[in-house]
Amino acid sequence: MKFVFLGIFIGLILLSVVAWQIQPGQSDSGKIPLVWVSDDNPARREQIELFNRNFPEYHLKLDPGQRSMEKVIVQAIAGVGPDLFDCYDGYQLSAFVKSGIAWDVTDFFKEMGIDIDKDIWKAVHPNFIYEGRIYGFPMNAGVNAIWYNKAIFDACNEPYPEGCWTWEELIRLAKKLTVRDENGRIVYFGLLLDWFNWQQFVLQWGGSVYTADGTRCIIDNPEATTAIQLMQDLIYKHRVVPSPVDEAAMATQGGWGSGTSMLRYFGAGKGAMALGGRYWLCSLRSYQGLRLGAVDCPRGPHRVYFGYGRATLINRKSPRRREALNYFKYLASEDYNNLVNHQADALSPLIKYCYTPEFLQDPEYPNEDFNVVWRDVMFDGVQQQVSPFVSGHLASRILNKYMDLVRNNQRCASDAMRIAAQKINAEIQKNLQRNPQLHARFIELKTGKGE
Repeated sequence: MKFVFLGIFIGLILLSVVAWQIQPGQSDSGKIPLVWVSDDNPARREQIELFNRNFPEYHLKLDPGQRSMEKVIVQAIAGVGPDLFDCYDGYQLSAFVKSGIAWDVTDFFKEMGIDIDKDIWKAVHPNFIYEGRIYGFPMNAGVNAIWYNKAIFDACNEPYPEGCWTWEELIRLAKKLTVRDENGRIVYFGLLLDWFNWQQFVLQWGGSVYTADGTRCIIDNPEATTAIQLMQDLIYKHRVVPSPVDEAAMATQGGWGSGTSMLRYFGAGKGAMALGGRYWLCSLRSYQGLRLGAVDCPRGPHRVYFGYGRATLINRKSPRRREALNYFKYLASEDYNNLVNHQADALSPLIKYCYTPEFLQDPEYPNEDFNVVWRDVMFDGVQQQVSPFVSGHLASRILNKYMDLVRNNQRCASDAMRIAAQKINAEIQKNLQRNPQLHARFIELKTGKGE
């Protein structure tokens, strides 16, 4: 086994040498090249074009084929990584920081005069701030709401939903809007729901993934398991949300967004309502004749929603990392923020640009009269919780595995979350044994609580 690791290490060194030798300082056009790893959302093309126009000395290029976290980390360590890469959640950020490839840009933010707490939506903070240090710049931010298809509501003679409602009220409505044909086959479901939204349910029921200090995983607490059980009940008890089998039976389309299955199903008229974000509009606008509405998500015992977004980080090992700082200036610009709002690529990262007449009512999309919903729910968005004592990527894998078991009706929520918590806590203990500094920090936190 040691020879395998030695071979990998030597291979990485050779790749680094080659990369150093062929690394271009300028492109053939005399411009400074910057490579950005992100998804292939069509909105990226216009965002890139705007940067290249506003910063003509640079040539920004998209690389969508290397966007897995593992590829970015390995290539950056080997010296052949991108200049810029996206981070989608706090789990990824912790992995990027701990691997040593995320560049600390805290001082640069001070130079730009940006007040993180006042100027940028808190929902996206975990994607670029880790343990008080800044490692990137947010590209957008979002909190989910409930989309609804007006045509289906009209066909069922149901009034459009209004805000300040509960999940019990949504379930009653969704049952009326779940329609089957004479053979019992689904025409459309009352609600479409992607299971990666489980964190919102946990938050609304007062649950948590970790203790406040991150020393222990508590996803098996009664509040969290009650929330996850509700998600399972929406499928198998109330039968208003499609099961994995139902999803497989529904036709999907290719292209960008195919991984976000509920977006595709909703656009195709397979659901009366859907839990989703404003970023869905990037695709929903392409569905002809789709009449949309949006309303706040139902509340649980607590009125909180899960906040999310996307941030761009700079590769600490890039020879053009200082040039890449100009990309952050671009992300802070009025032109970029207005473009994001116009594209409906979620909401602009800077709050002030969501308070313009053009955001509330875009002249090019006069039927979109629901933008105030997406802005107002942002203030109830809660940040993602991570633990400094376990790999965010590993914890995410464990949680997703057991969430899938619940979703497939192979485990009840309490059993699945109990096992997930045990496994994550076991990983925390392994890390403490391997890392004396981490162990000392753990003991300090526990002692501070009097335990």
